[in-house]
Amino acid sequence: MAWNEWEQVKAEAAQRQSTQMQLNRADEGPGASGGAADLVVNQDDLGAVGHEAYLLRGRLSRDGDHARPATFDAAIALTNGNFTSGSEVLKVHDRWNSQLRTLLDACARISDHLDYSKSVHAEDDADIGGNLLSVSKISEYYK
Repeated sequence: MAWNEWEQVKAEAAQRQSTQMQLNRADEGPGASGGAADLVVNQDDLGAVGHEAYLLRGRLSRDGDHARPATFDAAIALTNGNFTSGSEVLKVHDRWNSQLRTLLDACARISDHLDYSKSVHAEDDADIGGNLLSVSKISEYYK
């Protein structure tokens, strides 16, 4: 590699790095010339997903338990009739209940976690915005 090529490669690398490391100013809004933020958490999206998880949990708790009593009654009737399949149907019944509880718990966790995340991100955004604003005020004195 010739010296001129080396200098050109260094200049191109420096140019790429300078364009990658850009910070938006805290006092610039989304329409300002500073550009859009890199990390965006849309609280409406988090709320929508959390709400859907909440609705799914409600439907699962209602509809997922629909066949439980009949399955249990069938397992007891088969067992009382000396059918070996009665104990197997009871295992299916128990496994279904266990999986349903796990799924209901997961939906509740998702909903609660997204509500929590929405709240924490709002607090973090306010804190970071305040810190960046104070840094930008200090930067004004160095001009």
